[in-house]
Order: sequence, then C-alpha cells, then structure tokens
Amino acid sequence: MSALLPRGHVHLIAICGVGMAPLAGLLLSQGYRVTGSDQNVYPPMSGYLAELGIKVLMGYQAEHLRERPDLIVVGNAVSRDNPEVQEMLRLGVPYLSFPQALGRFLIGSRRSLVVAGTHGKTTTSALMAWILARAGWEPSFFIGGLSRNFGSGFRQGSREWVVLEGDEYDSAFFDKGPKFLHYRPEKVILTSLEFDHADIYRDLDHLKDSFRRLTEMIPSSGTLLVCNEYEAAKDVAAAARSPVIFYGDGEPRGWQARNIRVCGGASWFEVYDRQSSEGEIKVSLIGRHNVNNALAVYATARELGIGHDVIGEAMATFAGVRRRQELKGEVGGITVVDDFAHHPTAVQETIEGVRSAYPGRRLWAIFEPRSNTSRRRVFAREFPQALGCADRIVVAGLYQPEKIPAEERLPAEEVIREINCLTGDGRAVFIEKADEIAHYVAGEAVKGDVILVMSNGGFDGVQEKILRMLEEKGT
Repeated sequence: MSALLPRGHVHLIAICGVGMAPLAGLLLSQGYRVTGSDQNVYPPMSGYLAELGIKVLMGYQAEHLRERPDLIVVGNAVSRDNPEVQEMLRLGVPYLSFPQALGRFLIGSRRSLVVAGTHGKTTTSALMAWILARAGWEPSFFIGGLSRNFGSGFRQGSREWVVLEGDEYDSAFFDKGPKFLHYRPEKVILTSLEFDHADIYRDLDHLKDSFRRLTEMIPSSGTLLVCNEYEAAKDVAAAARSPVIFYGDGEPRGWQARNIRVCGGASWFEVYDRQSSEGEIKVSLIGRHNVNNALAVYATARELGIGHDVIGEAMATFAGVRRRQELKGEVGGITVVDDFAHHPTAVQETIEGVRSAYPGRRLWAIFEPRSNTSRRRVFAREFPQALGCADRIVVAGLYQPEKIPAEERLPAEEVIREINCLTGDGRAVFIEKADEIAHYVAGEAVKGDVILVMSNGGFDGVQEKILRMLEEKGT
C-alpha cells in the first residue's frame, strides 16, 4: 500500500469502538484528516471524539464516502454487507483492519510488549505504560480505554517500547484471525484465560489455539509472563519458545503478592519473587484481580531493569482507566460506580473488589447482558453465582436480542430466579429498560448504598439517569 500524503483523509467505519476511537486520535495527532461513522455512539468514546473535534457521522451510509477517503479502517464488528463497506469496495478505496492500522501507524519497528488475556488487559496495559513513562522510558502505548493519567487511550512516544492491549477477538470481516497476531510481540503478559467470545470461538480449546499462536510468536530472546491461577493459560504457555515466568498463587511458583490489605480505594501488598520479599507496594486499585494485574506489571518492570522505588511511586500515582471501577458520583450518601465487567469471573471479582473498598455498605449490582457471550446461554449457570455476591441485583434486558437466535439467548428471568433461589431473600429483579431501572433504583436506594453498574456498552446512560433521579428525589 502506498504511503498516505500529509493531511490524507482516513475514514473509520465503527469509529466509536474502544480501540477505534483512540486510533482516530492517533491518526489525527499524526496530521491526517479523520472522519468516522458509527451506529452506537456513547460515552466515554463519544465525548473523547468530540473533544478531539472529530465529527461522528450517525449510522452507516454510502454517501458518507462521498469525498472518497484515501484510506479506510474497518472495525471488527462491521460486516461485508455494511453499506459503507459495499461503497468502499465499489470505489476501490484502500482499506485496513484496526490491528493492521496499528501495525502501520504506531508499532512500526518498535519493540512490542503485549498484554493479553480474558480479563484485566486494559488496566494492566495502562499501568504498564504509566510505569514506563514514570521511569523516563517515554513509551508508546495503545489501549482499549481512556487512561486517566494520560488523558488518552494512546501515545506515540519517542523511545523504543510500545505497550499494546492484545485482543483475542477477530480483526475484520476480511481477516478472521485475532488482533494480537498483528502486534509482533517481544514480551507478553498473559493475565488469564477462560472461555469467551462465543460468537467466534466454538469452545475453550478453540480459543486456546489462538493464544498458542500468540505465545509461539514470541522470540526466544523475549519473555512470557503467565498467571498460574488459570490452567488454560499454563497450557498455552507450553507452546512458547521464550522463557516463561509465572505469577499468582498457583503452581508453578513465581512472583506472588502477599499480606494484601485494602483501605481508601487503594491496595497494599508485599511483593515476593519466589521466597524473597522485595518490599511493599501501594496501588490505587481495588480487588484481588487488580492486585494480580499490578503484580504482573511489577514483575515485568523488574525484568526490564526498573527499580522497586520507581515502580512503587508510579503505582501509587496510577489513576486508573475510565469505566473500570469509575466513581460516577454521589448523591445523598449513595455512591454510583461504573465498570466494564461482562464475563462472570470479571463480574464477581468486580463486586468483591468494590465491596472491599466500601465495607459495611449495602452493594447493588446492576448488570446489562450486552457482549456477544453474555447475551447467550453459555454462562447461564455462572451468572447467578457471580451476581449473587451483591446485596441487591438488577438484571436488564438483553441488548439487541434479535441478533441472537432465540434458543441461544441468555434467559435473564431464569438467572433472577436462580439468584433468589440461592440467596432465599428475593434480592434480584429483572427490569427490561434503563429508564425503568433508574426509577426503581432511585426509589429503593438509601443512604450508604453503593450502586455498581456493569456493562461493556453505553447501557443507555443508566448511570447518569440514576444520579439524576436521586437528585430529583432529594435523597
């Protein structure tokens, strides 16, 4: 593909995706003229694009390509029969998938550190980039979220390392391989491995095949850091040609976090390299899963030669990522927290983490089945146990249920019945729409309650609607 001229026009189809919006920002920072379209426009990416001055064209229409872009980047959720894709092919405009574009416009000849896994990729990637930055390494990075420390989901640094969130989802309608295979990893952090993405993977073994391909790509001079608490992760690590380092509380032993305590929205833990203590670390994150994420970053930073004190200062000043345990507001002593959790394991870990940060307070879990997997029956048995850890539970209607065959859909009402059967106290209810949920929660919540909202999408702005109704109620 020929080089784009300065101020060349790049159009992104599905620009509001968690990766596509930061890519738009990256392209804009490099001097390209950027346009984009999407049918699902919601915070935080909609606000982020508006701040950049990038206008989002609503919906997908052939006339959006009237100016004939010089290059089109196609999001992975976009099908071949999309009207803009059809027009793109008719016009013969050059096109790339999102990961191909990252390879061309960001990675280039840089040394790549990829964070992969079912859970924790975004937070771990953002923390890794922050530590490298505080150490003076001036890294590039690209994550599927907005880092609060950087105010962005990307940065084009001046030095050799680039930190990338490695997504296992497929790349585009014309490239069904996982995104992370485009990232040429030298070092990989594998945070976890459980079944997910039921729309493209048949089962766990199929998913593991993709991760094996990733571990096989790591050169013998690189390293693979693996959480030993996931058997599937250890299975795929066996395919690596590089040295493998373990972390967590499983076997084989490696890096560990001991003497964990939580206070005031932060966690403290003592770092052990096998049986040798390296001292205590404070990280401004909550939940056992986030302690593991921080441990993985600590181990990687130490392997790169960064000192304990530098890592400690960076972790203590890490401000997190938007939509990951994000405090949305407090009205009348009622706290609203937003999170991206959508897999049962992540849901349960998030609930437990938020509870540890707000001990003694009644905890609500408001959950929208929105991802391609959570809308299916795949985890119908696991969701009741995960959500049942909260004191009050609201499950919303499935997002766009018509896109899932009826026999495959998650039976939300059955999930509610199972929770109430397990707990015996009727704590769970099914409420279809966001407006109805906000009205119900505002009417039932009392001073001291913590309301945790979980969805991997916009959830029709239910977080803001709850806060607004609480204010109107005069709680």
